[in-house]
Amino acid sequence: MQIAELQQLQEWFGSYVATFGDLDPEGLRNIRLKQDHTQRVVACMEALAAGEGLTDAETTLACAVALLHDVGRFPQYRRWRTFRDSESDNHARLSLEVIRDEALLQCLPAEEQLLIEEAVRLHNLLTLPDRISSPTDRFIRLIRDADKLDIWRVFLDYFQLPEEERASAVGLGFPDLPEVTPACLEALAAGEIVRLEQARVLNDFKLLQISWVYDLNFTTTRRLLLERDYLRRLAATLPASPLIQRAVDRAMSSLLTQSGQP
Repeated sequence: MQIAELQQLQEWFGSYVATFGDLDPEGLRNIRLKQDHTQRVVACMEALAAGEGLTDAETTLACAVALLHDVGRFPQYRRWRTFRDSESDNHARLSLEVIRDEALLQCLPAEEQLLIEEAVRLHNLLTLPDRISSPTDRFIRLIRDADKLDIWRVFLDYFQLPEEERASAVGLGFPDLPEVTPACLEALAAGEIVRLEQARVLNDFKLLQISWVYDLNFTTTRRLLLERDYLRRLAATLPASPLIQRAVDRAMSSLLTQSGQP
């Protein structure tokens, strides 16, 4: 993939998002949220590529994956008014559908088309299959990390905005109650990924995002997470509880250890 081809995809993306401009104000906030998220995931991908020493050609491919990873979110929201896959459809599958319907990759070599499509299709799995051929595996792991880096930012920004300015779909419809679900807290305390189907309230979704510490793939990701202080800031929005604090402390300790810090 050449830089010019990536630029054409970026131009297409802007035009595609514009076709959703007929939604109501609440809908537009959610569409703009995903548009902004996509552009920031591309920026995160550029930072990961630089930190991990990708070649220029690899960086261009990785940025194309980042640009296209969530294009299915736009038709998902128009049809179902949610970003929650369990109440609509798998957004990765929808993204692949858009890529193919729009023939976005037809000018690329077959191996590059397959790499981009596979990375998009698998980017949101809870765990990755054991059998993924290299170099596809590397790009899937890159987009999973880049995506997480910006989702943390999105969620923290959400809480800083006045309620009337928040994009309503960010919280996936979870009620904002002063509690946590025991199964979610137990998973985090055990050093495990919190599963979305376990979540019942918004605080559970926060625990889930903190548990992503156990599913990061690159040294650069961990460095950026520490520099941006996302975990501490997210934990500060949780209820004060010794059990919650211990679970968060374990996650933070794991991050520091994996980053080579005491």
